[in-house]
Amino acid sequence: MRLNLTRRDFLIAGAGVAAVGTAHAQKPGIIDTHVHFYDPARPQGVPWPARNDSLLYRTVLPPEYSAVAHPFGITGVVIVEASAWLEDNQWILDLASDHPLLAGFVGHLNPGMDDFPQNLARFTKNRLFRGIRVAGADIVKGVGRQAFMDDLQRLADADLSMDVLGNASMVGPLTAIAQKIPTLRLVIDHMPVEPPGWKAEAMHELASHSQVYSKVSTVLRRGVADYKASLDELWDIFGPERVMYGSNWPVSENLGTYSAVFNVVKQYVTGRGTADADKYFYNNSKACYKWIDRT
Repeated sequence: MRLNLTRRDFLIAGAGVAAVGTAHAQKPGIIDTHVHFYDPARPQGVPWPARNDSLLYRTVLPPEYSAVAHPFGITGVVIVEASAWLEDNQWILDLASDHPLLAGFVGHLNPGMDDFPQNLARFTKNRLFRGIRVAGADIVKGVGRQAFMDDLQRLADADLSMDVLGNASMVGPLTAIAQKIPTLRLVIDHMPVEPPGWKAEAMHELASHSQVYSKVSTVLRRGVADYKASLDELWDIFGPERVMYGSNWPVSENLGTYSAVFNVVKQYVTGRGTADADKYFYNNSKACYKWIDRT
């Protein structure tokens, strides 16, 4: 467990806040749009991560995240589901009630299932419920099913978003969804590394729909020299209005410290200027998720 920051992390954090915080002087802070919380110590346990994952199989709750991320100016997070269990949607919403840091929740529901409308109505009673995440394989199978598309329309009608996680095979179906449901905001998780195998031409076509966003939440898998090229490509495809910051914490700890994850993108985006930094760290996520400012 990485509860304690090193002295070097604090020094880097200070530099990050100095460089980025000025651009956000009139705002609550920086929004991290991809964080997971879970607790294997619960009586029912958790479906993920696996017990044999020595790094991630532990209790991961807001106090630990706050200790790690607060020095970098993070004052709001969007939680992304880490469980397919229906009642874990409620578990996260209950957790959020005690932690104002939690600005929104992307939950797990199954479009195309008979109980989707009633479950959507249940959880959207809480304003922190800001959308759902759907696996790419389910998108590929579901795009041709009327019940699946009807439920995505319900999601759009509720002014919610859909995160997506999968490989390049989902890009074409997502483009079809964007065409058919132009009011549904779509978020592609873990770019630029994911979805595995994505091609710029197909992604350009998908991104031509203005409701499609890129979440830059997996950067640290290439050499330092490659970061700029891959991030340049994302900004070229989506433009500065539809890219947003996500740490993918605590999964990101497999690759490096929070400071390492944050400072790679901080250095890149501040090099683009204050306006782009504001959009990336704050404005774009607000437009996409319509998260709740609880500060």
